[in-house]
Amino acid sequence: MKIGVLVGEVRGAVTAEQFAGQVRAAADAGFATAWTAQALGWDALTALAMAGAQVPGIALGSSVVPVPARHPLVLASQALSVQAASGNRLTLGIGAGIAMMTRTMFGLSAERPVARMREYLSVLRPLLRGEHVSHRGEAFTVESAVHVPGAAPPPVLLAALGPAMLRLAGEHADGVVTWMTGPRTLAGHIVPTVTRAAHAAGRPSPRVVAGLIVCVTDDEEGVRRRIAGEFGLAGQVPEYRAVLDREGADGPEDVVIVGDEPAVVRRIRRLAEAGVTEFAASPYGDAREQERTLAVLAGLAGSAGHST
Repeated sequence: MKIGVLVGEVRGAVTAEQFAGQVRAAADAGFATAWTAQALGWDALTALAMAGAQVPGIALGSSVVPVPARHPLVLASQALSVQAASGNRLTLGIGAGIAMMTRTMFGLSAERPVARMREYLSVLRPLLRGEHVSHRGEAFTVESAVHVPGAAPPPVLLAALGPAMLRLAGEHADGVVTWMTGPRTLAGHIVPTVTRAAHAAGRPSPRVVAGLIVCVTDDEEGVRRRIAGEFGLAGQVPEYRAVLDREGADGPEDVVIVGDEPAVVRRIRRLAEAGVTEFAASPYGDAREQERTLAVLAGLAGSAGHST
């Protein structure tokens, strides 16, 4: 299992210089991938293009870009621009978006997310390959191609937690990326569902990237209380509530990886045993806590060629 690390505002507000510095630090520490989320500040793909042009070597990933407000032509152009700027190091993680946010922030429909994502992928993948797409569907109209010299089509991962979206990820994407999903749910639900779908479609075994908050600390109870306070509302979102219920967790604080060094290493290794191919770690806490956490994660990343 590879070890990647989340960079950018998920770890606190950052300037452009600080964002690039986090990517550079991740590369120097031997992490497999620098992942960044699409939140309410930095545009994930713009930030990755900027940092990728400055920092060589390390793979880059979006985890994830919600697609309801981005036409497939726009996203294809953005993704291929990152590829050209970074020397083709991007993994494009996309998602249908949290329904509540899609409706309230953008005023867009969140109905039939799997059907809309299926149509979206049917247009996006050929656009990323540089093919001309002529499409008039239920959700999108496309009559164009995207050409960015030097850009290769990036792998596409799909944010998926429910059975139907997981099957779609296996059939039409290169794998899945999860957030706030514990090892029991990964082993018993996520990994087998997406893998069966991929194999049934004649596709290679999918990538499974699991994103979780991680903090190395001697005050496990206190850190979990802080996380409950900061992320508790996420546990009420239906998409995340479903996987928390599968895990038997009351809230996000029950699935994060928190504890001293040996405990954190053991819990990360449980993810590998669950079938996860890359852990996208989100270091949590103040500067000292994050520094301690990153040291443990870097040790795991450097062992056996990024393998746990």
